[in-house]
Order: sequence, then structure tokens, then C-alpha cells
Amino acid sequence: MTLPLRSASRGPSYLSEDEVAVYDCVLRYQQVTRERLSTVPDLELSEEQLDSAVGGLLELGLLRAHTKDPALLVPVDPDLAAAALAAPIRASLQEQRRHLNQISVEFGRLRAHFLDGRRRPSDSIEIIPHLDEVRAALNRASDECRGEVLSSQPGGGRAPEVLQEAMSRDTALLARGVRMRTLYHHTARFNAPSQAYVAVLSGLGAEYRTVHDPFGRLIVFDRDLAFIPEEEDGLGAVVVREPSIVGYLRSVFENAWAHARPFSDAAADGLEAVAKELDGTILRLLAAGYKDEAIGRRLGMSLRTTRKHVADIMDSLGAVSRFQAGVLAARAGLLDQEDEEPGADEREAGR
Repeated sequence: MTLPLRSASRGPSYLSEDEVAVYDCVLRYQQVTRERLSTVPDLELSEEQLDSAVGGLLELGLLRAHTKDPALLVPVDPDLAAAALAAPIRASLQEQRRHLNQISVEFGRLRAHFLDGRRRPSDSIEIIPHLDEVRAALNRASDECRGEVLSSQPGGGRAPEVLQEAMSRDTALLARGVRMRTLYHHTARFNAPSQAYVAVLSGLGAEYRTVHDPFGRLIVFDRDLAFIPEEEDGLGAVVVREPSIVGYLRSVFENAWAHARPFSDAAADGLEAVAKELDGTILRLLAAGYKDEAIGRRLGMSLRTTRKHVADIMDSLGAVSRFQAGVLAARAGLLDQEDEEPGADEREAGR
């Protein structure tokens, strides 16, 4: 029987309209020859179409030859024909399920070895170069997390598809009683998808704050597992399990969290206050020698938005150059802030 070929060539339906018409006609007669079918008035099929339909019904087991007279065609109960047709498919599915279970059991035996080996000091740092593997590792860490998740998410706003993927994972964490704290850029307050996401998750118990200049991307699960970027602008991640390093990363987060503001949209917090703080940060970065691209990366803004802010600041100061803007800002006391100015090494890196 060549049923897979039939289904592949004829689409999702096993039966054609011609086959249905011929089957109905045979049911009327119960026992009928091929020649008699060709003379039935309401069966308007050519000889070729009739032969094809009869052959198809025989192949599917819906017709059979009479045991005493092979020339006679006899209809078969469709339930019996379907059962016979489905039997090998069911057997194949059962075999595939058996293989799936065997894979799970055999590879599962290695899980304990893997976890034990992963705890060795030499395995305290793991590099995951591919984005799909990073996502799988994050999902696994989320499933195993029982206490707290800390994360720093630089950028003015996260893409809607990224937020949608994170929604189910974060909702499951909160449902288990896991505490979630996340740091964003101040500019995330202007991003509608981020505002909506924070509103939903805050209602479930998550906590969000923003800072004008986060320290970088970081996710810490409980007190023993941290994810940091593999390299700037890369899609990979470095997984850290060494306790002292994870502890240090947690302290960096806690320090930033202590100086951050509770998340709210820009209008609720006051557009003027948010814009003033952003402009102050941009002024200090300009005075430190940062280029527009580096300022945008640090503040989570697009290059176009960054250039507009820089142009507006220079216009408000009456400056015709970046150097003059820095001098005028210093004279006006606009750079006298508590935030520490970036060092020379960081300026070079930012360029």
C-alpha cells in the first residue's frame, strides 16, 4: 500500500469527490461489477475517472472483490477500513514515542554527572556563544530559580517580541514567590512597550527602578548564578558560578539599586525632571570627551535622539562647539554633580 505517497500527492484529503460518488453508488447495489457502474446514469464519470476511483477505493480498503466472484465489487464498513489504514500509523507513532522516552531516560542518566562536573572550580565560568543556547540557558535557570532574580537591562526600551518572550518566564517566577528586581535606563520611561510590561509585572509583585547610566547588562539567579554579555554588541553570554564573583556582581547591582528611582513613565515622573537629569548626564559625558555614539549607548538612546539632545543643549547654552559647551556648562555650575566623572580609560573605551 502506498498511502504516504497518495496523501502527499493529493493533499490533506484521502478521498476524492469521484471516489465518494463511486462508493455511494456501490452501496446502493451492494454487489456490482465495474462494467455495471459505467452504465449508471447519475454517475457522470469518464472511463478513466471511473477506473481511477475504483482503484483508489480498493487501495484504501473501502471496496473489496467478492470472495466467490472477483468481478463483483463489495463495499466495506468505513470504520473497518479506517482502522486498517490507521494501524501502521499508530504503530509508527508508538515506536517514535518509545524512542523519545528512551532518549529522555538515556540522556537523563548523564544529567547528574553534568551538574556535578559543572560545580568544579574549573567550570565556574562558561561561555555560551549562540543566542538560541543563551535563551535555553536562561529558561533553565528561571525554572530552577527559587529565591530572587536581579537584572540590569540597559537600553531605552526592549523590543516587543523580547518582552513577550520574557512575560511568560517572569510570570512563572513570580507565581512561585520569586522576588524580581530590574534596573532600566531612565529613557525606558519614554518607551510604551516597556511601560506596559512594567505595569503588568509590577501588579504581580516585580520591582523596577531606573538610573541615568546603568553599569551594563546583568542577570543574577538566586546567589549562585550570573549571566553577563560575552562581548560588546555580541549575542553570546558568559555564565558565572564562582561564588565570590557572583557575590561581587550582586553588590554592584545593590549599589545601583540603592541610588535608582522607582520606575514610572516620563509624564508621571515629570517630563522636565527626567529631561533635566538626562541633559545633565549628556553634558558631563560631552565634557569628558564622549562622542555621540558612545553617549547614546550609555544612555540607551538612538543616535538620532542623542544628536537632537546634544544640539538642544548646545543651543540652550549658546555654544557653537562641544568644547565651548563644556566650558559654558562648567561656568554655569551645571557639571558640579555628585556623580563621578568617567575616567580617561573609560573615555577611550567609549569612543
